[in-house]
This record gives sequence, C-alpha cells and structure tokens, in this order.
Amino acid sequence: MKKPNLEGLSLDELWQLHEELNRLLSVRLTAEKRALETRLAQLRRENEAASAPAEPSPRPRRPYPRVHPKYRNPNLPHETWSGRGKQPKWLAAALRTGRSIEDFLIPNG
Repeated sequence: MKKPNLEGLSLDELWQLHEELNRLLSVRLTAEKRALETRLAQLRRENEAASAPAEPSPRPRRPYPRVHPKYRNPNLPHETWSGRGKQPKWLAAALRTGRSIEDFLIPNG
C-alpha cells in the first residue's frame, strides 16, 4: 500500500481524513464484534449440547452403620471415642501419664 503524503495536506483535509478513518474503524469494529458474538453463542450451544448428556447424576452416598463407642473418659462420661480416627485429646493425655488404653474400655452389656 502506498503511504499517503500527509505533510502536504491542509488542516481541513487532515481532519476530514481523521473523521473518515474513525467512521471506517467504527463500522469494521462493529462488524467484527457481531461476528465474534455469533461465534461465541454457537460455541456455547455446542458446549451445552455436548456436556448435558455426558454428566451422570451423582450417586447417593452409601449409608454406613453407626459405630458405637468403645472408650469413655471416666472424668467426663459424655466424652467417648469409637476407636476410629484420631485419638481424642483426653485419651492421648491420659496415655502420656502412663495409663493403659484398656482402662478406658466401655464394658459390653
């Protein structure tokens, strides 16, 4: 493309060129934006159509039986432990003092 000689143009001619460029840019940007929005809408429809049947419904959680407590704090009888998971602080502190875990067993029956 041949570069126009802008130095030789008058102020009115430069301003007219400026307005023409702004109009042309506005038209092209609007057309480009419309094309991109159309493409985006198409991609969204394709994504929704592809993902809808592919998503299985989540399975319900398996019911686990209730675990009864095996150990009881003699100082606070409402504090119990089933023997699963992390030891409670009251039991860990008692074991550090030299007591045995069997001292805290809840008798069956």
